[in-house]
Order: sequence, then structure tokens, then C-alpha cells
Amino acid sequence: METIFSKIEEIAVKIDNLIKNAEGGYSQSSNSTGDIQLKLDIQSDIIIENEFKSVDTIKSIISEEKEGELELNANGKYTVCYDPLDGSSIVDYNLSVGSIFGIYQGGLSGQNLVASVYVIYGPRVEMVKTVRGSKPVHYRLIGSEFVKQKEITMEPKGKLNAPGATQKNWYPHHKKLIESLFQEGYRLRYSGGMVPDLHQILLKGGGLFSYPGTTDKPKGKLRALFEVIPFALAFTEAGGNAIDDKGVSLLQFTPTHPHDTTPCFFGSNYEIKKVKEAYSGK
Repeated sequence: METIFSKIEEIAVKIDNLIKNAEGGYSQSSNSTGDIQLKLDIQSDIIIENEFKSVDTIKSIISEEKEGELELNANGKYTVCYDPLDGSSIVDYNLSVGSIFGIYQGGLSGQNLVASVYVIYGPRVEMVKTVRGSKPVHYRLIGSEFVKQKEITMEPKGKLNAPGATQKNWYPHHKKLIESLFQEGYRLRYSGGMVPDLHQILLKGGGLFSYPGTTDKPKGKLRALFEVIPFALAFTEAGGNAIDDKGVSLLQFTPTHPHDTTPCFFGSNYEIKKVKEAYSGK
């Protein structure tokens, strides 16, 4: 596992350099779900694939930018599912983006996620590693080394509200939930990037990030293996929670396809309780 973590640190430095120096804009190709790929998406994906090829504990990799599973080492024991550059569409506006990694042992389900890592590329490059059964650990790139800052623990109740998806397509019960949080004094924090918004909620101790099912996308937009389940581990181990629209832990989610999506809610225990109440009474 430590070899994988070390390799992700090397990857993070290379992708940060890519973001700062490479040409941006859209490519002429699409990914497996039909999204037009940015040039940075493709280049970040190439960096990760090439770096992981040298890690013999990695059996296979699955990228958000590819259709299927790519076997690297027949004798490896981990499958790494990753989003090379989450939020890449906002890079050209100089907003923070990130990379997300889920490390699975066995079948591809939340129950088999053994660790997750995400990297945020902003004014600073930071990384959060979570191993199942342990608190998430926050690191910052100082010079050429990721230096440990602290273990992350969430408060029972937060102050931030990051509501995703197009509001006109929200279901009435979800709209009522979001409005109730603002009535309680929660502050809006939504950048359009999943990684920076969830990172802020984690480091500030609590709040709610929601990306619900909507009238046009009942199963949500965020992909389970690459985005949702890795962050669910971080929030759960930090003392918060992460659930779907049925109130079930996202660490119980088992996709039927590598690119399956799911409604998702991440937060401290108070906000997750409110989500469950709002959705149980819909």
C-alpha cells in the first residue's frame, strides 16, 4: 500500500506541473460516457497509467477516462479506480481541481475499498490519504515533499452548504432540505469542483455536500467507483457520514458497471440526519 501512496505523490507533482504549463482546452475525443475530453484529462490519465505500470501490487486500473479495466500485473492484489483530473472544465478559469483514487481489494464495491487518496491542486498542492479503520491524514506539498499536517476529525455539526446539480431539476423535498439549511444560517460554498468543496468541508470540520438525483438524472451524476466511494471512506473515517438518497451508507454501494453513478450526500452527522429525514418523508 505504501508503494501505491508514494507513486500517487509522484503523480501529483507531475499533474500539478502539467496544469501549470500545458495547453488547456478541449480535445477532439470523448470519454466512455460521452463527455468531451479536455486535453488535460487525457494527459493526466496517461501520466497515471504510466506511473502505475511500475507498481507490482496493482493488479489493474480503471480510469474515468477509459471504458474498461486495464490489467497491469496478474499477480497484483489491488485495483485502483481513479478520476485523473476531477473538475477539469474549470481549470481554464484558474479554479482548484483534483485527482481522486480508490484502492480496492477484491470485487469493485464500497465494502472492498481499503484506502482512498485525493489531491487538490490549488494555491497549494494538498493530499488526503485515508486507510480503512484510520483517520484521514492531511498532507501539504512543501518543496518536493508531502509533509503531514494533521489527522482530520469532523465536528458533529458544520456550517457549510455545497448543493450540486441544476436547481430547476431538484425534487421538491431536496429543495426544501437545502433551503432549511440556509434558514439555519449555513453558508453557501460551491465552486463547481467536487474535490475543493469536499476538502473545505472536511478541513473546516463539517457541513453538507450534496449531489442528488434530479428529474433529468434520477441516479445522479457523480461516478461511484472514481469519485463517490473514495470520498465516502474519508468522511466516514473522519467521524462524519456519506449516504445515498435511500439513507444507505455509500460504503455499501456495489456498482453494476464501472461508470455507474449514484445520488450522494457527504457531511457531519447532523446534516446527514437532516438528509435522512427529508428523504424519508418525501
